[in-house]
Amino acid sequence: MTNQNKYILALDQGTTSSRAIVFNRQGHIMAVAQREFEQHFPQSGWVEHDAEEIWSTQSGVAQEAITRAGLRASNIAAIGITNQRETTLVWDRGTGQPIHNAIVWQDRRTAELCDRLRAEGKDELIREKTGLLLDAYFSGTKVKWILDHVPGARQAAEAGELAFGTVDSWLVYNLTGGQLHITDASNASRTLLYNIHTGDWDDELLALLDVPRSMLPEVRSSSEVYGETAEGLFGSRIPIAGIAGDQQAATFGQACLERGMAKNTYGTGCFMLMNTEQEAVPSQNQLLTTVGWQLGGERTYALEGSVFIGGAVVQWLRDGLGIIRSSEEVERLAARVPDTGGAYLVPAFTGLGAPYWDPYARGTLVGLTRSTSAAHIARAALEAVAFQSAELLQAMQSDSGLELKELRVDGGASRNNLMMQFQADLLGVPVVRPKVTETTALGAAYLAGLAVHYWDSTDAIEQGWAVDQTFEPQMSADERDSRMAEWRRAVERSRGWIQTEG
Repeated sequence: MTNQNKYILALDQGTTSSRAIVFNRQGHIMAVAQREFEQHFPQSGWVEHDAEEIWSTQSGVAQEAITRAGLRASNIAAIGITNQRETTLVWDRGTGQPIHNAIVWQDRRTAELCDRLRAEGKDELIREKTGLLLDAYFSGTKVKWILDHVPGARQAAEAGELAFGTVDSWLVYNLTGGQLHITDASNASRTLLYNIHTGDWDDELLALLDVPRSMLPEVRSSSEVYGETAEGLFGSRIPIAGIAGDQQAATFGQACLERGMAKNTYGTGCFMLMNTEQEAVPSQNQLLTTVGWQLGGERTYALEGSVFIGGAVVQWLRDGLGIIRSSEEVERLAARVPDTGGAYLVPAFTGLGAPYWDPYARGTLVGLTRSTSAAHIARAALEAVAFQSAELLQAMQSDSGLELKELRVDGGASRNNLMMQFQADLLGVPVVRPKVTETTALGAAYLAGLAVHYWDSTDAIEQGWAVDQTFEPQMSADERDSRMAEWRRAVERSRGWIQTEG
């Protein structure tokens, strides 16, 4: 059957909502459907999702998006999946029922286990094999927690009766009526159980975290036809042909397909990834080394860094300080002044991420004078996001020895022109915003479309990537160096502010 009059369906399963987007051959959006779902907080620092609700909302919006586009399932050439990463599910292979709520990536219940493993000197082993820091963020310790705390779970797992998966695995399992238990290399690389150099689950890591190999999904490429949706689910069977974790999918959707290309997603936090092609670059600056995607047998690696407080600093201006009524007002307020008047805001509300990793840092506002106004503070808040991102990029360039030619940007805050211009000024390279900023879903669509020859090659993806606006740097090198030095002085004032956490 020809793909000529067909479309690609991307399932974008996020932390707070499930979305589905139908794309055409030009990478344009034909229809979107979205549903939020409940967040569960059983204890302080614990975050869970109902796995059945993840599936029901995601399958619901998939059908809704197809209908909104005026299509039928027979018009869909393939499904691509992208997902919140590290969130951990365990289910019964016989019944398909989860044995516990999904433990979300934000959940901190296994922090003590990580501390214990660190005290035993296991962090370097984990770092070398997985490219990850030993942290409760990742899936491996969450699986161990479920096996240790759900009655009968460990015995069932050892008898081969349980399946573990990240959200992508859970969706594919349900989409195929329980026929497939798989993941892709990008999601596997976020589990603490996968060796990014051998491309397989690692027996030494499985023994360390006491996770039976029989629970694990088969690791597949990020772009291949894995199977089809179950009979009767959508009316016609649709090939499932692409999987990638959300930040890796966004990097692919931004067409950062060559070594040294990088993207930054400006959301609540910021996620920056740089393509290092076939080299898994070890970081000296506490960045993560991760699998970007796998096409055929070839893994593409990336360096990843995150800013904890990105767009969230604007929410704080709105809800905490009350100097704006809506997030959209911040750019207008900040534009009333030509600069911050010497003020610097370090939004270390929950500590500092890379390259500092200081959980004892706290938010700091310095350089205030009698003339400091709400507009100066708003501008300092926007500049803080750009300063933090610039430090991440400098760390990436230092680790990789690669020099950035441009930074591709997406996410809600990338619509803020003032911030994007300042980001370009700080980096000294152009900042480029694409026309389609739904790059996460678009990346999943591209991966699926390549597998079914909807797009012939990655060349088609690069040609389809279109610029909305380019922000050229206007700041002199001397001023840039001076501003970065002042920012670092402000950061030093915020560091180690509290003596103990809490």
